[in-house]
Amino acid sequence: MLKRTTAHQHELEYVSIETLVPPNHLLRKIDRVIDFGFIYDKVEHLYSQDNGRPPIDPVLLFKMLLIGYLYGVRSERRLEDEIRYNMAYRWFLGIGLSGSVPDHSTISRNRNERFAGTGIYQEIFDEIVLQAMEHKLIDGKTLYTDSTHLKANANKNKFERNVVSASVKSYTKELDAAVEEARKAKGKKPLKEKEDQAPTEREIKSSTTDPDSGFMHRDGKPKGFFYLDHRTVDGNHALITDVHVTPGNVHDSVPYLDRLDRQRDRFGFEIKAVGVDAGYMSAAICKGLSDRKIYGAMPYRRPMGKKGMMKKREFLYDEHYDCYLCPEGQVLTYTTTNREGRHEYKSDPAICGRCPLLDRCTKSRTHQKVIHRHVWEHHCEEVEEHRFEERGKKIYERRKETVERSFADAKELHGHRYARLRGLEKVQEQCLMAACAQNIKKMALRLGGEGNSPVFWWKWCLKSLQRALRETIAEEITCWGKILTGELQAVA
Repeated sequence: MLKRTTAHQHELEYVSIETLVPPNHLLRKIDRVIDFGFIYDKVEHLYSQDNGRPPIDPVLLFKMLLIGYLYGVRSERRLEDEIRYNMAYRWFLGIGLSGSVPDHSTISRNRNERFAGTGIYQEIFDEIVLQAMEHKLIDGKTLYTDSTHLKANANKNKFERNVVSASVKSYTKELDAAVEEARKAKGKKPLKEKEDQAPTEREIKSSTTDPDSGFMHRDGKPKGFFYLDHRTVDGNHALITDVHVTPGNVHDSVPYLDRLDRQRDRFGFEIKAVGVDAGYMSAAICKGLSDRKIYGAMPYRRPMGKKGMMKKREFLYDEHYDCYLCPEGQVLTYTTTNREGRHEYKSDPAICGRCPLLDRCTKSRTHQKVIHRHVWEHHCEEVEEHRFEERGKKIYERRKETVERSFADAKELHGHRYARLRGLEKVQEQCLMAACAQNIKKMALRLGGEGNSPVFWWKWCLKSLQRALRETIAEEITCWGKILTGELQAVA
């Protein structure tokens, strides 16, 4: 039977905001798990103690920002409206049903004036990491690092070409010392000191809209002005432990070792292993990991040579005699070590000229094959061997479940595809707050509510047991397959 509803909008009701928020709401779990009181101590020195108007509660301001990142609200104007109408948001911020919501301009003014250049966002992020460590959710033993791009708020067609000096690598002095030591061991004269010469320069595209961004041009990636979010997550529960933003034209490997050291110094991590992609495979990083006694798990990196030409791996290196042996049996002997830290091994042009593989070996007019080997190449070979070890395989296999999933979650749910603001400092703020939102969300789901229930832990234990059984059965099948294959070959 058709029944018409009666409007009750104008009726007065006695209701508490506490009853309007479901008991299992995410914000309730966050409120139970995360202590935001530390923010008062972090920002106290930024407020006047004896004059001025009463300010908006700083904890309320940062909670407003976190709500925006938790629920993917990109606009601060829209965030103000969402808080005004959403009872759960009001409850989390401590605002009653009739309480006024801070204006969106308050967030902007505080960002641009009070908090600019203070590093407060980094301090808040670090404090959340420390709270996660107290709850035993982060151990800092296995870390996974990668980067993702955020499209800058800039038109890719509005730029100017600028000539800039090439940056000096942090390991330059160490590399120079290694080169001199290698030349001395081979009886070579020391290289002449570089005379006063103009630094290496290169031309780059600089955005006229957001000069801090960098023009990114990579295979398989979009072209334009971007920022890169270099993120590190812990292998235990994939909580984020470090966030660092650079322009889009900075290589992933440039800030890597410094960020590892920063985490060790700030949080006291005893890093045992790291998992990264092939973009981090460089002699400097492999040596840095070796010096820090960190086990590196990296995938195979395809060589960048021309198609159809012989690869460097087809030449056998003899460590005892320090030479290379080509597939046709010719010895490539050591000749010198250049300033870039590469040993040069050259063949005999007279022999190469009669070689049937000459067309696939070298395009040199003199018919001489030259192979370069970095002074730290043995560190790369050590990391390369980890790829075939069971430990290295397990570490790298978990990379897609940790840092890659963290980025996917950030892009899909927390507005991490685009830079909301302009300027490196403000994009750093965005990435730090998005990482904070992801961390507190994961901590709340782990610790607040369902994570503490016996049913949850029984499910977790059951899944862990099923995973262990699958791995054991797979290993047994592989082992029996090798035994049976060996027996069949022996019989044959």
